[in-house]
Amino acid sequence: MLRIDSQCHDAVVFDCDGTLVDSMPLHHEAWCAAFRFHHAPFEFDWNRFVSRAGMTLEETVIELNREFGCLLDPAKVSNTQRKNYAKLRDNVTPIHHVVRFAESLRGKHPMAVASGSSHESVHHALSKVGIWDWFDVVVTAADVRRGKPAPDGFLLAANRLGVPAERCLVVEDGAAGIEAARLAQMDAFLVTSDGNAELIGANRHTL
Repeated sequence: MLRIDSQCHDAVVFDCDGTLVDSMPLHHEAWCAAFRFHHAPFEFDWNRFVSRAGMTLEETVIELNREFGCLLDPAKVSNTQRKNYAKLRDNVTPIHHVVRFAESLRGKHPMAVASGSSHESVHHALSKVGIWDWFDVVVTAADVRRGKPAPDGFLLAANRLGVPAERCLVVEDGAAGIEAARLAQMDAFLVTSDGNAELIGANRHTL
C-alpha cells in the first residue's frame, strides 16, 4: 500500500510512464514499429523493453547497440518512436492506485514528476488523465545531462522543490528508476499497474 511517513519524508517525486499513467504498452508498440522500420537485428520483446524503463529514448538505442553490436542511429530511431507514439498516446489511461495516492497528498506535501520522456509527452499524458496541475515541479529528459539510472532527475526535482534529497520519497515502476533513487539517497516505492507497491530503502533494503 502506498503511504508517506511524515517523520521520514517531506515530498514525493513520481515517475510518469508506467507509474502515474499506463502508457508502457503504447510505448512498447511504438518501439517495435520503429525497430522494424530501421531493420533492427533483434527482437525488442516486453522484458527487454521494461528492463530499460526510465531511460531516455536515445540512451535505450545506445544500450541496445552495445548489447547487440549494431549501429542503429539513436536520433533517427528515437524520432521514429516519438512519431509512432504520438499516434497512440490518446489511449493513455491513469494507474489508479498511484493517482489516488497523489491526490491524497495534494495540499499536504510538495510533489514533483521526474521522467525520462520529453516535456511535451509528459504534459500530454498527465493532462490527458487530468492531473497535470497537481505537481509543483516537472523534470524531463531535456532538463538533465544524464537519464536514469543516474540520479540527476530526482536530485534536480528535490532541488527545485526546496527539499533535501534524503527527505524525498520516489514512486517508480522500473529498475533504472529505483537505482536512480538509491543513488540520490531517496527511499522509493516500486509499483505495478495492478496495484502492488514495495517500499525499498535508499540502502537497497526493503523497509
